[in-house]
Amino acid sequence: IPGFVDFGFTQEPQDAVTVRGGTLQLDCQAQTDAPTGPPTITWRKDGVLLSTVVDERRRQLSNGTLLVQNVLHSRHHRPDEGGYQCLATLDGLGSIVSRTASVTVAGPLRVIVPTESVSSYLGDTALLRCEVSGDPVPVIRWQKNREDLPLTFEPDSRLAVLPSGSLQVSRVQPPDSAMYRCLADNPGSTRTGTDAELRVLPEPGLSRNLQFLQRPSRVTALLGADAVLECSASGYPTPSIHWRRGDEVIQSWFVLYVPVDPFDSGLSTVPPQFLNYPTSAYAYESTDIELECAVTGNPPPFVRWMKNGEEVIPSDYFQIVDGTNLQILGLVKSDEGFYQCVAENSAGCSQAMAQLVLRDPGGERNSVVLPSAPRDLVPVLVSSRFVRLSWRPPEETGGGVAMFSNSRERSVNVSEPETLELTVSNLKPEETYSFRVVAYNDVGPGESSAPLKITTKPDLQVPSRVESLQASALSPTSIQVSWEPPNQPNGPILGYRLLWTESPSGKEQSVEVSGLNYKMDGLDRFTGYNVRVLALNRYGPGTGSETVSVTTLSDVPSAPPQNITLEVVLSRSIKVSWQPPPRGAQNGVISAYKIKYRKTGRRGDQEAIEPNNFWYLFTGLEKGSQYSFQVAAMTVNGTGPASDWYTAETPENDLDESQVPDQPSSLHVRPLPNSIIMSWTPPLSPSILVRGYIIGYGVGSPYAETVRVDSKQRYYSIENLEPSSHYVISLKAFNNAGEGVPLYESAVTRSLTDPIDPLEDDLFHLFDKYPTPMPDTSTPMIPPVGVQAVALSSDSVRVSWADNSMTKNQKSSEVRYYSVKWKSSFSTSGKFKSADTTALSHTVTGLKPNTMYEFAVMVTKGRKSSTWSMTAHATTYEAAPSSAPKDLTVISREGRPRAVLISWQPPMEANGRITGYILYYTLDKNLPIDDWVMETISGDRLTHQVMDLNLDTVYYFRIQAKNAKGVGPLSEPVQFRTTKGESEFLRSPIGQMRPPHGSVTPQKSSNLLVIIVVSVGAVTVVVVVIVALICTRRSSAQQRKKRASHSASKRKGSQKELRPPDLWIHHEEMEMKNMEKAPSVAPSGHDSPIQSCQDLPQVAHSQSESQMGSKSSHSGTSHKHGALEFRFLLSDRTVLRTRLRVVTFQVPMLTRHPAGSPPWTAPLVPGEEHEAK
Repeated sequence: IPGFVDFGFTQEPQDAVTVRGGTLQLDCQAQTDAPTGPPTITWRKDGVLLSTVVDERRRQLSNGTLLVQNVLHSRHHRPDEGGYQCLATLDGLGSIVSRTASVTVAGPLRVIVPTESVSSYLGDTALLRCEVSGDPVPVIRWQKNREDLPLTFEPDSRLAVLPSGSLQVSRVQPPDSAMYRCLADNPGSTRTGTDAELRVLPEPGLSRNLQFLQRPSRVTALLGADAVLECSASGYPTPSIHWRRGDEVIQSWFVLYVPVDPFDSGLSTVPPQFLNYPTSAYAYESTDIELECAVTGNPPPFVRWMKNGEEVIPSDYFQIVDGTNLQILGLVKSDEGFYQCVAENSAGCSQAMAQLVLRDPGGERNSVVLPSAPRDLVPVLVSSRFVRLSWRPPEETGGGVAMFSNSRERSVNVSEPETLELTVSNLKPEETYSFRVVAYNDVGPGESSAPLKITTKPDLQVPSRVESLQASALSPTSIQVSWEPPNQPNGPILGYRLLWTESPSGKEQSVEVSGLNYKMDGLDRFTGYNVRVLALNRYGPGTGSETVSVTTLSDVPSAPPQNITLEVVLSRSIKVSWQPPPRGAQNGVISAYKIKYRKTGRRGDQEAIEPNNFWYLFTGLEKGSQYSFQVAAMTVNGTGPASDWYTAETPENDLDESQVPDQPSSLHVRPLPNSIIMSWTPPLSPSILVRGYIIGYGVGSPYAETVRVDSKQRYYSIENLEPSSHYVISLKAFNNAGEGVPLYESAVTRSLTDPIDPLEDDLFHLFDKYPTPMPDTSTPMIPPVGVQAVALSSDSVRVSWADNSMTKNQKSSEVRYYSVKWKSSFSTSGKFKSADTTALSHTVTGLKPNTMYEFAVMVTKGRKSSTWSMTAHATTYEAAPSSAPKDLTVISREGRPRAVLISWQPPMEANGRITGYILYYTLDKNLPIDDWVMETISGDRLTHQVMDLNLDTVYYFRIQAKNAKGVGPLSEPVQFRTTKGESEFLRSPIGQMRPPHGSVTPQKSSNLLVIIVVSVGAVTVVVVVIVALICTRRSSAQQRKKRASHSASKRKGSQKELRPPDLWIHHEEMEMKNMEKAPSVAPSGHDSPIQSCQDLPQVAHSQSESQMGSKSSHSGTSHKHGALEFRFLLSDRTVLRTRLRVVTFQVPMLTRHPAGSPPWTAPLVPGEEHEAK
């Protein structure tokens, strides 16, 4: 019995905050004393297994640490944020999963409470506020007259930075009168507050009411940490501050640090703590077990259970009892593994692990004598991959046989001491094995039987994998594939199946091929494909070959560059900018761009090549002239199609830069609660060059913050402002000669009514690729309207919209693109996926079937973006289930040994409403699935009862789910042996066998004979009735007498023709296959020949037997003569039913076996040869 394993994490990943472009490191280490070696570490992100192959930025070190280099983070693409877990796995034993580490990328800092100027009397207390939020929490420091103050002050200093970030000045003195400002820093950004003046007023000596500058607020802190409470007050006389807890004075200071303990229920949040840990346990199959887990915490923690790293879903057999305990009913072998009790609340996460090991049951008997050797070991059935053996018990048991085993390189234990048969599976075809049987009792093993050598039969197998698979690209749209036949065809090769998968989409296609090569045509240009080949014979497709990857050749681009813009820089230069062609139309690696240009009125074009950038500056042009430009993309194969011609005109003269620009001609502002949107027009003088604009703003002063923007910009949004505050704004143009005259405007931000949706928070200014300090990211553009979402398939939705911000005369050369974001409507993570496009529609792919999604669209033009549009919803179509039902379990029914109860869990990927399940079972799991017994289960039931099974027989079960779109994959086979009945009404000799579920019988021909006999009888009755009606029309009494005597003689003749049924069957002329002995029949038992005839299988079988009979493909008997083929042992119940029906239905069907039929395929047990005579 294997012992428990010491297995756990020595280091788990911790929450982390990183920055864009930085390196993320998550540590994970586990240790064990298991002999299998150290555990294997893998990583999950948001519940999905991470692959370090797909993303080369990710790398896992040998000690399990995960490194993510060059962290990505943008407005729409945040692949590195989320929850990370490491999974430690012991091969053959199970897995455990670590805590979830939350990884975030540092965002921008936001000013919550700006610094305002204050006045304080001499000797009083002054408080300068500065509250800034951000992730991670920023460090606040202060400046006095633009000179840094120390981060920490001496205990007797009058200055102190409170934990909230505010600066408190106690006992104000005249030197304290100055300009102060706060600075906030975190790894993501830096924020500078506005200047605020501290004015010191002379103390008039008059009494002033007490005024709280900072009141204590309710706080919550972790157990063991400090809860910080602030309090600041002013007045005259100068107030003193005392802190009380109840009636107890505990401190006299303006900041109270309270160590949190569990009694501070109003202050503390307590992480989950275990009151009762789950303990490792041994258990037996078919029993119940309860794993205990009691936790406490504040707030009360949520408890869930994990098995081998996967969450346990409550079901009929996995139940949560007493709130947190896990109860498992009817244990099966697959329930072994590591179980984790995971408790979580807002304060943290804790987990505890226990191991469950199932042990084999053993008997308890008193014995002092070892058993003798079992007798008459013979093979009952020999197949290609299993052998069924039977034997007689030993003469000397020594107090009861505990178990039997047959062994050579391995051993198999018989579950019950009285069992005299055993099936040994998982053998190799055409291999010779040696078997022996040993009887055990409490003392130990007895004498071994004589070895029995058996050679398994050849396997009716599918072909092995093909050899020398090769694939090479012939052109941008074709690939040539070739291969050699398999080394083990296992019969004539009927053909080959070629399968290929396109790398980006993952969609697989296939084609049947008769030869050893094939040319794949109509492929996408410069696209990767994965190719594999299967050989086919009469038994089906063989083993798949190794996958070969190949990429089609590159080609010239099939589309021109996008978003072409022209910018007149000077009187003799024009800048041309563009974006690459769509990715699907590049057809290779873009090596350069070809720009053609010409002057209007002249013939001939000139060319320029730009290999690196998405822009080109044309110089040396003529003044006052019009030029046209077009751009084409190039690959190594050539030049793609060119864009349309775009025209721009150079001015007659260069603009004047010897003097500063004039004042902007207009400035308009629109206040919002947290921002002010400003728009302006350029100076009226068109001859003076303007290189840009300087924007200044602040509360009461226009120079607290300044921003420079491009000369072409006409809009800007000042963000992160405070509601209901008065701001002064200045705008001035500048060039190399200096700054022009400013234009002023003032605005009061509106009061805050609705909180801002954090999902619409625009962080684009963190990752600006333009040179201006702060681009215009929130220009008031009109969002797209009329957004519609229409499902196209089970994994794609088409989103379309209209853009009313595009005027009729607007040039198409403007840089304008649209961002589409989407997520599942029922997603709890709140995370969107997104894509950009330049068209007015976009097809979103890679979605989950039968799932509702919500979509929104935003338009971006240059550096100006609209808000998100109204959301549209669409539900993807259903698809067939893509995973099998889970946790297929088979248990026996108490008191009903021939019935079993099947239970399962729904598939993880149902892809629609489950309409039913299909259950399969058989005796031989190597049979094709079409030859298994099939039972259909309607609805979404998760249990099913199977009746009339054989006693003490191994069955194999599989199940698949179905919905309106089709059936899903089959589950893995589950093996189950039925129990042995406690009482039997009738004993059957070994030569009489019942066809159980999963066997094949010649029932089809038997049913046909019954139909023929009934039809002939019916026709005869109809003819007799017609003749009788005709004869009744005769009036002669003599004719009536003749008719009566004739009818009597006819009946006598019919009676003479009927003979009693020949119930004497020559057993030696029957073909006996798959012979199976009744569990409790003694080898010396005898039955009369007439009993042998009566015990033949009845015609009326159960539904499952009828199905199996219709699927029989064996030709061991002649259906023409209606001979029956016996394959399995009859059960007592079948014998009883047969005796009631054999006189009516079986007599016409019984014929002698044709001469030359094959002999017995399994030897008889000695002592029963007389039954074959």
